[in-house]
Amino acid sequence: MATPATVRADLVYTLRDDLLGPDPDDPRDAAHATETLTSSPAHWYLTGFLAPTGQKAEEKEDEEAGDDLSSALDDASEGEADAPAARRPVFPSSMGLSVLVRAASKRLTVRVTFGTYAPASPPPSPRSGEGLGVRPDSDIPPAEDARSRHHWVRTPYEHTVTIPLDDKPRFDVLLEGSGGVVLRVVLRPVPETELAFVEKGTRYATIFLVNQRDPIPRPEEDRGFIFQTRFTVSCTEDFVPRPNLRGASPDADIDEKVGDLLYRDCFEYAVGHGVSTVAKVQGQGRDPFCNEVSTTWLPTAEIEKVEPSEVKGVTLEMRELAKIEDAETLKDKVGKLVTAYGEWIEAQADTDLDGHATRMDTAAGLLDAARRAKARIERGIRILGESPAALEAFRVANDVMADAQTQREKRKDPASVASGKFVPKWRPFQLAFLLMNVAAQVEPTSDERDWVDLIFFPTGGGKTEAYLGLAAFTLVLRRLTHPGIGSAGVTVLMRYTLRLLTLDQLERAAALICALELRRRKDPQKLGPQRFSIGLWVGKSATPNRFGTDQDHDESTALNRVKKFREDPKKNPSPIPLDRCPWCGESFHQDTFELKPDFKAPDRLRVVCTGKCEFRWQKDHPEGIPILAVDDEIYRELPCFLIATVDKFAGLPWVGKTGLLLGKNVTHHNQLGFYGPAEMPPTARPLPEPLLPPDLIIQDELHLISGPLGTMVGLYETAIDHLTTRQIGEKRVRPKIVASTATVRRAQAQIRALFGRSEVEVFPPPGPNRRTSFFAETVPTTKANARQYVGLSAPGRSQKVLLMRTYIALLSAAQRTFLEDPKAADPYMTLVGYFNSLRELGGSQRIVEEEVRARLMRASLRHRAGETSAHFVDRKIAFECVELTSRRTTDEVKEAKERLEQVHFEKSKKHAPVDVALASNMISVGVDIQRLGLMVVCGQPKTTAEYIQATSRVGRDAKRPGLVVTLLNAHKPRDRSHFEHFAAYHQSFYRGVEATSITPFSPRAVDRGIAGLVVALARLGDPRLTAPDAAEKVGDVKTELGFIGDVIANRAEAHRKGQTGDDPIDDVKAVLRARIDALLDSWTRVVKDDPTKDGLAYQKYEEQSSKRPLLRMPLDEDLAKCKDHEKVFVANRSMRDVEGTTDVYVADLRASQNALARAES
Repeated sequence: MATPATVRADLVYTLRDDLLGPDPDDPRDAAHATETLTSSPAHWYLTGFLAPTGQKAEEKEDEEAGDDLSSALDDASEGEADAPAARRPVFPSSMGLSVLVRAASKRLTVRVTFGTYAPASPPPSPRSGEGLGVRPDSDIPPAEDARSRHHWVRTPYEHTVTIPLDDKPRFDVLLEGSGGVVLRVVLRPVPETELAFVEKGTRYATIFLVNQRDPIPRPEEDRGFIFQTRFTVSCTEDFVPRPNLRGASPDADIDEKVGDLLYRDCFEYAVGHGVSTVAKVQGQGRDPFCNEVSTTWLPTAEIEKVEPSEVKGVTLEMRELAKIEDAETLKDKVGKLVTAYGEWIEAQADTDLDGHATRMDTAAGLLDAARRAKARIERGIRILGESPAALEAFRVANDVMADAQTQREKRKDPASVASGKFVPKWRPFQLAFLLMNVAAQVEPTSDERDWVDLIFFPTGGGKTEAYLGLAAFTLVLRRLTHPGIGSAGVTVLMRYTLRLLTLDQLERAAALICALELRRRKDPQKLGPQRFSIGLWVGKSATPNRFGTDQDHDESTALNRVKKFREDPKKNPSPIPLDRCPWCGESFHQDTFELKPDFKAPDRLRVVCTGKCEFRWQKDHPEGIPILAVDDEIYRELPCFLIATVDKFAGLPWVGKTGLLLGKNVTHHNQLGFYGPAEMPPTARPLPEPLLPPDLIIQDELHLISGPLGTMVGLYETAIDHLTTRQIGEKRVRPKIVASTATVRRAQAQIRALFGRSEVEVFPPPGPNRRTSFFAETVPTTKANARQYVGLSAPGRSQKVLLMRTYIALLSAAQRTFLEDPKAADPYMTLVGYFNSLRELGGSQRIVEEEVRARLMRASLRHRAGETSAHFVDRKIAFECVELTSRRTTDEVKEAKERLEQVHFEKSKKHAPVDVALASNMISVGVDIQRLGLMVVCGQPKTTAEYIQATSRVGRDAKRPGLVVTLLNAHKPRDRSHFEHFAAYHQSFYRGVEATSITPFSPRAVDRGIAGLVVALARLGDPRLTAPDAAEKVGDVKTELGFIGDVIANRAEAHRKGQTGDDPIDDVKAVLRARIDALLDSWTRVVKDDPTKDGLAYQKYEEQSSKRPLLRMPLDEDLAKCKDHEKVFVANRSMRDVEGTTDVYVADLRASQNALARAES
């Protein structure tokens, strides 16, 4: 019976057999050793062969090398170093590897295998598919047509030679009976930079296999080629592992040192030259032994799964934890977590590091971090036992998290819930994370409040549940400790960089809020009169930012979106980025959305479940599902949980109401909600105490906030940090910040640049052994399926041909296995193509939808002469690929994700299953679709972090292991290097994650963002300047705005702490203060320079002001007419430098010509 694992293995075998040819060491290929092909082997096979060195250049060229995706796949996207060559690429004539040999080694044994092909007259029979498979005769070039008149018969070759390691630095060995194939051997000493890491006398041995056979003229030039080339090098003594010099020096940064410590048992024994390598390693840990390495044209690597550890004696069931009544019971239930963690830490202290001083110091530092985490967990347990409010918040948080998990499971497997088999529980690291953050929330003046806790765990490990648990605790704690209106306002702020992330997390967070709201309804005395609600504060492409009126023609308003949805729910998307109830899963219908008080000028959007769950319309609870998605409604209700994109915070200077979300300048009306000081109705009243700012900020996928985006976010974070800071006695209290990522490097520098916080704690802290951190452990492939990576490179070929042949082989082979066992093959029936740019994706989309689709429908024609069963069967795929990119609307992305979840072995009335999905880096985060198992990556992604994140989208379910095929361009140096080091790179690719660059106070960043930052601090920091038309009052309060210079200068100093810069920090602060003073002077001048007495507002569109705007967009048409002192107030509405899009439509040429003719007549 087939399993997903056996199906995956079959796909890899099929890919190798189709693109490379028979393997002499694979029993499955025994019958193919003397195979007969129906077309020339250089056309049939894509890689693995060598052309004669003397072959004319034009005869070593791929006939389709220039036929590419409008140069899309072969153009450089990383700089001049990777620019395409001026001449067409040619087939290689040599390939080889290098190894380090010991001084005691006297000889090497080399076994060489390859195949040669000679033409033979074919028997009279219909011609089967050739080469790329199925193109008609009229498409075959003349030379290929001549070659195709023959069948080609394979002759296997194998020869073993002994290479002496004497003093001769360079020599050739002619392979007997090969017709001119030689082994070229080069011996050289180890460079001085590596002498300290290898024993004395160690040498590099480089061996090349070179095809020096006599070239054969066209059309039978393939007779001179050698195919399926491979050689194996063995030695009596073991080979010396190539030293990795990163992190070995005491002067290396801490991340390099940690990488050196954790991957100290990962070695590279050989490096390929034009080819990849595989090493046969015996033994584990510190004493591996390798005396055999081989070349390979199809390298593979398996990335073992990292799973949460089991901790015995600790209660992880949420319902049980929700019953804890006292400190003694609490200690009995979870105290073992601290004890076991402490024992593990002390055991790790005995790790033998062979006296390596740098590694011993690094290990000691890691264990100190683990001891700090243990102490914080212990303190959290103690505080819960001492504080009745904290313990009650802990109980309720466990109860509502259990409710939310149960509701999700009901939709997936109702039988397991009904039978009681499903038990909602924490993973140990999730519970520990909650406990270690208790002190920061219960005691806001504690030092831990200023620390940033970074959850560093592989994708799919449960990071989201960890911070949602902390969010639930924080939300309940505020209700218990600040009863009544004092608990209102945004308590938890969760920020993302991509709308795809917000859509995925919205449903999970909304389910938690639903659970909290149901709990509040049962006990409003304890949890307050305000409902628990969640807001989605993102761009208008995802949510309706305005309600609109019946006179408004803007299709993005809530009014128009609701109207369209009610007209045809099946055709038109939901007005909000959900299409089903987050609590019960009931699909939204026409009556789900209600606008209040009417459809003429609504100011409330009520979302009501039409199913039978608790959020259907009820007389005593008419508000329905507690979700807010319209900006105006969010400002009015101030949901306790706010999900936002970082880009929305660029609106701080533009929209005064944004200050309400941070607890600034709030007034309240019992019936109407919250207002700013300038807009409050006559019956509204100031609050007895200011609203609290957010207590918790969650920054998911921290690694995405880097580069230009991270720089602008870090600059604007200056305002957010100041506006959310409050004073308790002598202590400045800021929100607790937690972040999460699966790929990070130099996190402390990144967090300091972003948030101005110097203390960063990574959780779970790693130990000296990477395979275990107490809370997580690496599972060997013998116990759990690992994600498999396959590298593929084809020197002399275009990326178009490589991509096309790979897609055809995988899609057709998956179909064959699907016909045999649909459920086992389903994960591989959907191929996800990943691309590094939209240009590459667009070019490939045409190839897939036209050429791949056409050839797949006749794929069964491709088989060897005489074969009765072939790898391939015909397959008909959809006309259009599904696309997951930034150029798709939110609704299109949502629909695409729903389609990707549809299995192939069950028919659905709503969605057809997906054959091919093409994606950009949008998919690298936030896509958690368990059934996906197959991905093809076109070109090495620009960063290792992106590569890890993107490829982690497949194989998330261990029962359906993932297969990632990476197509590497042999004509780009970076891609070629990754191919040559494929196995070693993947063995430790978390070590290869690059550091991010964030420079919020660089001159260019200050030029772009200082005006918006100054206006945001002034407008939201002083209630007299908050109203839309209050910009003209700056002169009245200018003397009180000196705090702005202090805030920005101090933030710049915090950012530079511990860094070396070109300019002394005092000079930087002085320059910043001077620029801020100049901006305030210009602002005052703009107010005074008003000959028409129009007044001054912050912008034209806020409250539809008729006054002159202070702020302008960079592409504002009126900017050129402004005076110099007005031009300085340019601010973006997004953290990204994005211009407006231009739609291009294909015109009806005939209709245009007819219209032109009519006009001329």
